[in-house]
Amino acid sequence: MSPAPSRTSPFRAAYDEALGQWPGPVDAVDLPTPYGTTRVNSCGPAGAPPLVLLPGGGSTSTVWGAVAAAGAARTHRMHAVDLMGEPGLSVPAPARAIRSAPDLIGWLDAVLDGLGAHGPVTLGGHSYGAWIAAHYAAGRAARLGRLLLIDPTQVFTGLRPGYVLRALPVLVRPTPERIRSFLGWEARGAALDPAWLRLQEESAGFPSVRPVTGPRPALTAPGTRVDVLFAERARCHDAGRAARAARAALPGARVEVVPGVGHHALPLTAAGQITRRL
Repeated sequence: MSPAPSRTSPFRAAYDEALGQWPGPVDAVDLPTPYGTTRVNSCGPAGAPPLVLLPGGGSTSTVWGAVAAAGAARTHRMHAVDLMGEPGLSVPAPARAIRSAPDLIGWLDAVLDGLGAHGPVTLGGHSYGAWIAAHYAAGRAARLGRLLLIDPTQVFTGLRPGYVLRALPVLVRPTPERIRSFLGWEARGAALDPAWLRLQEESAGFPSVRPVTGPRPALTAPGTRVDVLFAERARCHDAGRAARAARAALPGARVEVVPGVGHHALPLTAAGQITRRL
């Protein structure tokens, strides 16, 4: 089992700085699951409807602070999850790794059980987190009341080859400089939140495991209200094409392309649009 970053590590300092930007008190809990210990940062009224949010690959639960500040933490009990094997404070089990989409569904079942979220849950995810959320909705629609997919990757369309080629050096041998350069390129020069950017850079030395990949989810989501937001300026895919594919796959979903924003920082830059969907 890889230990969680110490409280004095640069990564942990950056993590705590980003979490410190959240509004109001934050309740941090480490939930035991069959796949390891999962860190969840929660805020909002204890009796409010549950909202569970999954970050994108390479990101952490702290990215959802802007959504909390935009109003989500007033209307929901918001639970932001550190993905297993990704940067953050979740600690994978040494003998039971997550290797498939069914494993991810079982892991998320345990997280929701640990949170006591047994009623209809609103589940949201960004990028890779949206891919996980979509697979969960395909397998556990009865547990969900709403599904919010924020610039989902590999759900409705594939990745652009040029984006993959640009991302490969960061994936194979990440350094703070490579991460900063890649995110600046992806954002097309737009200003990025300094605390978020510092945390992304510090993740270069974070021990991670290979993320689960697989087919696109067979998403029909009967009885679940689905909202899908795409970033107009995303480099990872063509937002217009992805939106058309989403409307074709889910005729009852609300699909929107958010103008003027890129992919990776979308939970920060489009926090208002995301919160309005809630």
